[in-house]
Amino acid sequence: MVDVGGEWNQTQLETFLAEAVVPVRIGCHHPDGGLWMLSLWYQFADGTIQCATGESSAIVSFLRKNQEVSFEISTNHPPYMGVRGNGRATVAPDDDKVVLKALLSRYLGETDSPLAKTLLSPERNEIVITIKPERLYTWDFTKRMKGVQERQSPETDETEQQDRHRPIHSPKFG
Repeated sequence: MVDVGGEWNQTQLETFLAEAVVPVRIGCHHPDGGLWMLSLWYQFADGTIQCATGESSAIVSFLRKNQEVSFEISTNHPPYMGVRGNGRATVAPDDDKVVLKALLSRYLGETDSPLAKTLLSPERNEIVITIKPERLYTWDFTKRMKGVQERQSPETDETEQQDRHRPIHSPKFG
């Protein structure tokens, strides 16, 4: 049983994880004894967080040595909300690139872009990282941040301004 604390009930937590289209930030142990953090696309499936990455990526070798991870999935713009936690990660081949295809569809909306074609290349060996959460904590600053607008710098280009105001694909729980 996963230990869950914070603002949301189980349904709200699962809805957020299923609908938020933001990267998961994963912290793990580096073989030299230090810590390592990176961001990956994810999907929430059967109570786990699944990511895909190339077989030669550093995180794969790190997780083969130590499965302990911490993670955070949170919105990037106000009002801030999200889930953080810890658990264990396993790595396994994604020979048919099933998880990768699902992630490309989730984040890019399709699998025909130049990026998708590069990642789906037959020469690329893909790995699925599956995180089984052991502890989760949710937070939602919607009420606290009511009326707060994101500040934009004059250097922000028009496309970035439009992107910042698109829905973040997460439910409102305030």
